[in-house]
Amino acid sequence: MQRLFWCLVALATIISACDLSPTSSHGFRLPDGDAEAGRQVFIDKKCASCHVIEGMEELREGLAIENTVPIGGMTTKVDTYGQLVTSIINPSHRIARAYRSEAYSEEGESKMRNYNDELTVSELIDLVAFLQAQYAEFPDY
Repeated sequence: MQRLFWCLVALATIISACDLSPTSSHGFRLPDGDAEAGRQVFIDKKCASCHVIEGMEELREGLAIENTVPIGGMTTKVDTYGQLVTSIINPSHRIARAYRSEAYSEEGESKMRNYNDELTVSELIDLVAFLQAQYAEFPDY
């Protein structure tokens, strides 16, 4: 009986994860981007005035530094493609606990300005390709 219960719980979890309603993001995927072109977008949009990428400190040269929000490096969990896209187009969607202070957010909203009218879809795709390439996951032992 207990085994049946846990099977039903697992099945319910799987079914609820397969949201195919009209508001679902199921099936959404942008084309693959060009990471080198994304690096140029990162430079052109002056993302390095707030973000730092380990090993690419030269991207910050000559910029008025507003914040130091790290991107990339070794992590226990790499953000998914969808999470990176969302972080760019809706930075207030989920603010990491470490960045909820006044330096990074105001009244629960990210201080990252909205780039939706400044980025083309192609630039967004390339920028995500560049950012995704900056992360490395700690190996499982």
